[in-house]
Amino acid sequence: MAPQNAEATVGSLLRRYRLAAGLSQQELATGAAVSVRTIRDIEHERVDTPRAPSLRRLAEALGLAAPDRERLLAAVPGPRAEAAADRHLRAEVLGPLSVRTGGSAVDLGPAPQRDLLALLAIQPGRVVSRDEIVDVLWGDQPPKTCLSMVQTYVGRLRVRLDPDREPRSPGKVIRLAGDGYTLDLAADELDLARFSDLAERGTAEPYSAAAVDLLDRALRCWRGPVLAGASPRLRSHPAAVAAARQRVRVALAYADLAADLGLHAAAVARLQELAPDEPLHEGVAAKLMVALAGSGERAAALSLFTEVSRRLADDLGVEPSAELRDTHLRILRQEQVVRPAAPRPRQLPAAVPGFTGRTSHLERLDALLPVARSPQGTAVMITAIDGTAGVGKTALAVHWAHRVADRFPDGQLYVNLRGFDPAGPVPPDEAVRGFLDALHVPAQRMPVGLDAQAALYRSLLAGRRMLVVLDNARDADQVRPLLPGSPGCLVIVTSRDQLAGLVAAEGAHPVPLDLLGPAEAGNLLAGRLGADRIAAEPAAVAAIVEACARLPLALVIVAARAATCPGISLARLAEELREARGGLDAFSGTDPATDVRAVFSWSYRALSEATARLFRLLGLHPGADLTASAAASLAGMPVRQVRPLLAELVRARLLAEQAPGRFAFHDLLRAYAAELSAETDPDAERQAAPHRLLDHYLHTAYAADAQLNPHRDQITRTPARPSVTIEEVGDQGQALAWFGAEHATLLAIVECAASDGYDTHTWQMAWAMTTYLDRQGHWHDWLGVQDLALRAARRLGNRSDEADAHRGVARAYARVGRFVDAHVHYWRALDLFGEIGDRLGEANTHRNLAFMCGTQGHRRDALYHARKALDLYRAGGHRVGEANALNNVGWYHAQNGEFREALEYCAKALALLQEIDHRPGVAATLDSIGYAHHHLGNQCAAVGSFQRALEMFRAAGDRSHEAGTLTRLGDAHHAAGKLEQARNAWRQALVLLEELDLPEADEVRGKLAGLVG
Repeated sequence: MAPQNAEATVGSLLRRYRLAAGLSQQELATGAAVSVRTIRDIEHERVDTPRAPSLRRLAEALGLAAPDRERLLAAVPGPRAEAAADRHLRAEVLGPLSVRTGGSAVDLGPAPQRDLLALLAIQPGRVVSRDEIVDVLWGDQPPKTCLSMVQTYVGRLRVRLDPDREPRSPGKVIRLAGDGYTLDLAADELDLARFSDLAERGTAEPYSAAAVDLLDRALRCWRGPVLAGASPRLRSHPAAVAAARQRVRVALAYADLAADLGLHAAAVARLQELAPDEPLHEGVAAKLMVALAGSGERAAALSLFTEVSRRLADDLGVEPSAELRDTHLRILRQEQVVRPAAPRPRQLPAAVPGFTGRTSHLERLDALLPVARSPQGTAVMITAIDGTAGVGKTALAVHWAHRVADRFPDGQLYVNLRGFDPAGPVPPDEAVRGFLDALHVPAQRMPVGLDAQAALYRSLLAGRRMLVVLDNARDADQVRPLLPGSPGCLVIVTSRDQLAGLVAAEGAHPVPLDLLGPAEAGNLLAGRLGADRIAAEPAAVAAIVEACARLPLALVIVAARAATCPGISLARLAEELREARGGLDAFSGTDPATDVRAVFSWSYRALSEATARLFRLLGLHPGADLTASAAASLAGMPVRQVRPLLAELVRARLLAEQAPGRFAFHDLLRAYAAELSAETDPDAERQAAPHRLLDHYLHTAYAADAQLNPHRDQITRTPARPSVTIEEVGDQGQALAWFGAEHATLLAIVECAASDGYDTHTWQMAWAMTTYLDRQGHWHDWLGVQDLALRAARRLGNRSDEADAHRGVARAYARVGRFVDAHVHYWRALDLFGEIGDRLGEANTHRNLAFMCGTQGHRRDALYHARKALDLYRAGGHRVGEANALNNVGWYHAQNGEFREALEYCAKALALLQEIDHRPGVAATLDSIGYAHHHLGNQCAAVGSFQRALEMFRAAGDRSHEAGTLTRLGDAHHAAGKLEQARNAWRQALVLLEELDLPEADEVRGKLAGLVG
């Protein structure tokens, strides 16, 4: 094994080398486990890159002995190595017998001669007696000259197996030994030997991705049954039977490991290769059913059970085994557990610059590390940092988390729970979903309900060493669903509450955080203002520290004021603080934050009148941050006039520009601004400002949605009020960027609109967010927004809006797999649309029903609804709908295996879509046409259609459809025998699918794995 301290040094180098070698994603994922065995494995892979000088440094860093260093260097062939490879002998028995030298097949002569070599090859290194050879070649009736014939066959084989072979002479490939012969081949020259080696190492490897990788590579050595096509006596030989049984054992072990790591599609690929060779093996069938169900092919899994049950009854007259029946029952109940491969999130926010002090607290936290990192512990380790607002809880937690992040190799999770935010705390289910997103749980696999989501979260963290930071918690109840359930994880919780319940029930270690000591407070100021300036006015520094109550937040604000006004003495700043003493009512009494109001009011009173007004109104914004355009709408001013005001607030440290163009409050400052607004601003202003803000987000969302879905049927918009700034969204890229940046804010805006009685804004905001939330896979958010929209539409009493809201809720339910609920809302929408005579609404609903039925595998139902939509669109003269429905009908014909009919409908769709310049529809139809051509065997036409669709999806920034088309393009290339083009297309598709966190990534991994070897 490589020295432990060398692994980090060589990890990235080995990864680059493996990438150059064209190894699989799974092989790349195990690159950290560097060993001599790994190097020996790599040398057997075909590499077409030039030798890299850095490989010698890699060998030296690994501490390899001289022979192993040379072996590594030889792994990347230079001209001499390639010449040697051309003479390399490779024999294969795991499938039809095959022998090749230099890439060319060797003619092994007549059948008995081939069988003799095969008999030796399935028993490598063993002496096979002449009697055994005679028995296998001729059975009970050997010819009289059988022994001389055996000698003749051996001599001919020696010549055919390369007479110039070095360093051994031809006579040593098949050696005479005792009363028989033995085949002398190295492990890399015989597929059976390589399989056995990989299988042995994979089963001995501890449970890990490395074990899956080794077993996967072992199974890829097989091309079919042992010695397929050879004589029955040879195929029934004990050595051949033993190899076949070992293959089954390895496949079953691989299936179990792959399922636990979420590699279901890869398991499907391996097991489907084996299943035809083991048609009555119930264990293989059971594992394949599990893999199919895990890949989302539940119907195929159930169909396989029916097929195997029939085969057992017909061929053996027996019922399925208990294992097979139990697997069938669990799939019916949807109890199969899908565990995605574990990502390593890195969610910690940036460390606080200039952090100082808190030495004793850091030492106390450090003392918890040995306990937290022990996998033998009985519970997760929890640290609860509590203290008043602005005391530096977050700064301490984040600073320490960065210090120890490397101790938790499985990653770090972070969430600001906004426990004391005026807009309300983050609900536990929202926080859990955020963590599940970070752990790469696809949206369609996200369970519904807090309990189920928390259970999945705990399962994903089981056995892992993860650091979890829960910042600004309101109470223990908000925290409990976010706690891991197994040892090895450490949770840091910060809160203004002491979290006594968490300490009592969950054994949290309390770390109370008080004010800074005088020396620490002085060091904080010195770190921001310079030691010389602090030393020049020690009395003023002491007065500032006292006026700020040694509260870090207050000290930072004062330091910012002093830094931006270097001409003002610290004594003058201290005097201003004394004059402005007061206190926030929310933090009155013994709370040391009483004096924070003095700091805030001092900074506030220094603002210009316009900036002070903006500061107050910003307290009415419900989101975590906002842009200059949103601030301008809130204030009812042009953006050009607001930008200087925002800059003034940032300079005063009353606002933070956390990202370019995005501004955020500290929650205490937000409370202060809202308090000032309630005291100062007239009621009319406090009502008009939120209305303008809603108009800003609603109309900008309209504009962004129009870029994402330009042919969508529009709704009647609520006019924007005067002085509302609508952001410019020039193209699809800008639209996606805007929605992505405003995602959380838009959700908060819709909730506020619903709770404050802005019902029209509520359902129209939901309408405008639909395309983005759907395409990006934020289906649980979509469901929540659509539920608010439905309630708002009902309150408004508008049946058309209610019908559309029912359809929106149904679409979201379908996306999260709640098909029964989706059906209820779809049919309610159809009833309402029918009652009011809205044929377009009916058509849209039937088209959505077609999509859902297709997703469920009900292809005939899907075709029915697609045809119904087509008829309604045509009757209403809706050309865009008609064109898209024509493609839908064609697609579902193709899904039903009716490819000629599919091409007929898609051709009509394409002509109409091109006429109306509906580019997304054209791209989708070209994809459908390519799919039909592919299944008709017209691969050239399929590739052309897919490539045209691909160009259009890329131009539109539609990454989800781009990934699907790339996958099908790879299928067409593969069918045409163009394996390298197929590999390139599938690799590109996999990158996109992994970035989008879509489950289809497993299927593509399986396709790629099937190409390797």
